[in-house]
Amino acid sequence: MAPSIDASKATRTVALIGNPNTGKSSLFNALCGMNARVGNYPGVTVEQKVGRLVGSSMNVDVVDLPGTYSLAARSADEAVTVNVLSGELANQAAPEVAIVILDATNVERNLYLFSQMYELGLPLILVLNMWDRVESEGLHVDADLIAKRLGVPVICTSANRRRGVNELRVAIESALNGKQLPVEASRSSRALYPEAFLEESKRLAAWLETQGHRLPSYRVDRLIIDSDGHFQKMLCQSGVSEISKHIEESRERLAASGCRVPMFETKVRYGWIRQLIDGAVTRKESRSASPSDRIDRWLTHRWVGMLVFVLIMFLVFQSITLVAEWPMKRIEELQGIASSAVEAVVPSGALRSLLVDGVISGVGAVVVFIPQIAILFFFIAVLEDCGYMARAAFVMDKLMSSVGLSGKSFLPLMSSFACAVPGIMATRTIENRKDRMVTLLIAPLMSCSARMPVYILMVSAFVPATRYLGGWVTLQGMVLMMMQSLGAIVAIPVAWLLKKFFFPGEQATFLMELHSYKWPSMWVVYQRVWERVISFVGRAGTLIFCTTILVWAAGYFPADHSKLDTAVGNLEKLQSQQSELVAKSEQAKGAEDESAVQAKVQELQVEVDQALASVNALRSDMIESSFLGMFGHRIEPLVRPLGWDWKIGVATIASFPAREVIIATLGTIYSLGSDENEESLSLQSQMQQAKWPDGRPVFTLATSLSIMVFFALCAQCSATLMTIRRETNSWRWPLFSFAYMTTLAYVGAWLTYQVFALWG
Repeated sequence: MAPSIDASKATRTVALIGNPNTGKSSLFNALCGMNARVGNYPGVTVEQKVGRLVGSSMNVDVVDLPGTYSLAARSADEAVTVNVLSGELANQAAPEVAIVILDATNVERNLYLFSQMYELGLPLILVLNMWDRVESEGLHVDADLIAKRLGVPVICTSANRRRGVNELRVAIESALNGKQLPVEASRSSRALYPEAFLEESKRLAAWLETQGHRLPSYRVDRLIIDSDGHFQKMLCQSGVSEISKHIEESRERLAASGCRVPMFETKVRYGWIRQLIDGAVTRKESRSASPSDRIDRWLTHRWVGMLVFVLIMFLVFQSITLVAEWPMKRIEELQGIASSAVEAVVPSGALRSLLVDGVISGVGAVVVFIPQIAILFFFIAVLEDCGYMARAAFVMDKLMSSVGLSGKSFLPLMSSFACAVPGIMATRTIENRKDRMVTLLIAPLMSCSARMPVYILMVSAFVPATRYLGGWVTLQGMVLMMMQSLGAIVAIPVAWLLKKFFFPGEQATFLMELHSYKWPSMWVVYQRVWERVISFVGRAGTLIFCTTILVWAAGYFPADHSKLDTAVGNLEKLQSQQSELVAKSEQAKGAEDESAVQAKVQELQVEVDQALASVNALRSDMIESSFLGMFGHRIEPLVRPLGWDWKIGVATIASFPAREVIIATLGTIYSLGSDENEESLSLQSQMQQAKWPDGRPVFTLATSLSIMVFFALCAQCSATLMTIRRETNSWRWPLFSFAYMTTLAYVGAWLTYQVFALWG
């Protein structure tokens, strides 16, 4: 007898799907809270988000599928969505119930996706989200009538206010307990398909079965409807070489019979939707322009909209400069405290150097980035959730079209300002392969958050701290904005060249729905910022830490540090004596021997200064004779035309695994210890005092601008290159990206240095 299964302990699976900007993220968070895990679907690079349903008597996993407008499977996201829903993705449990999220203020448009979901044969729950805005939009939606006509539960929710969420949990449990049956095929829009199409679908399905591929009717339909779709490519790759021929023959026969593919699908589906909502969805005949319409008259205006976009970006980058200052200083103080604690208990030598200059410096090099990254992600999350990001894409479409792309490329590129990795992954939603490849190859040019520490260090040390408009606008912030914008500006001609010579073809059509504005959900914003910061720390933290240790080792060995350790020990003894003498001088104030104590303090100060100079000289010799110094001298002729010395060259090469590493590398090279980051005054001072053999300063405004331009344009991120490799399934394109961006960076840095050096 087979063992019984305790249904209360078994993990059940439901899927959450909907169009972008329908509040799907808010609803997922309302159902699952923070109890979610993020990763990739097995075998593919599409992001997977799974959360455990809270407040349920059962163990229920909620799978948050990628936001999509259809299940046409022209992109990787759509293909994964269909594979997950049909249970055909390896090692991924098939959902027992699918929850389809609609914007209740735009039911007709959103029902297009639902009409496709209806044909998969899954038990469905329809959610009309943003219900609180139905009346304000002048709408009447009869949810009970829609539920009766569809034969599925319809739940009205306002996810951002947690309304209707408990009712949805009850509906989910009811569906999982078998009270919700799969939808009836006779109710679906497929029943309205032309007879000729249904016959061709049966014919193709029968032929595929002879080839060993038994596919559901929905999948076969999509093969005929979607020209050169994702499923067709998958079948070709799996060895069904004649599939394209049979599909083309089916399309030709349909055309001869008067059934135009794929145009008939849209007509049939919207005809079905209009029948469904007839009498169930009504809008007031006389309706004045909504607040969103009035705002859009300005924000989507050709010139005003562009000006607003530039001002918003200016605000974002000024905030990164001003707001992050305080927390970064506190992090620097904590780093200094940790270093002092180690120095107090560990004697001078390799172990102390490893702990202070390697371990603590490596941890600090990761943590100190968090304030800027959190601020940047905060603004991006707010702009996305309130609805402005779609308007920005609309405004930018004309500019994107000038290089042969559409506004759809804007969102992946905008995401790349935070990190190129999610930006590159976001290109999967671009159906046109050529547009996708061009967007993917220029995404690393967007100035991601990892470049920010380099800009901040150079701007803080070498750009005057001039303020304008009562201190609200800073010259340093303006330079920071220009550096952040440089990659995007350069990406325009690069995209034009790529489109013209590497990926020529017709320009893609831009189509994007502009949803009504709404107040952003602070819970959603917080969770997005949290996820991205944790992702950054997890992705870059280990790499930065390991690279810092390697750089420390390369800068420590093979030199003999015995003299330096002796000198450091002598310096620390003198500093200890100095502290005791200073304390004694404080107690001697007003006493007869005060002048004698002060004289001893001054004499001891001279000895401390001499010992410190000796330590710095020995440190300089040790670094120069190390493996790092040897390599730096070898590459110095290559970087001198950029205005760099061997130390800058070494720091740049060491930062190729991750751009952020350059700060820790410079701190190690200049032997300043673990408390050095882009805000470190001691590091800035050492850089300002660095000299060429002829006495000229190494770091000038021209040099600092040259370094920033190089980092703005160079592909110094192994994670980005590996993501390109995964997305293109070829080493050709990451190598191409590395080669063209490094060349571009070198030429740009050389021109910048030469121009500003001549300008003085």
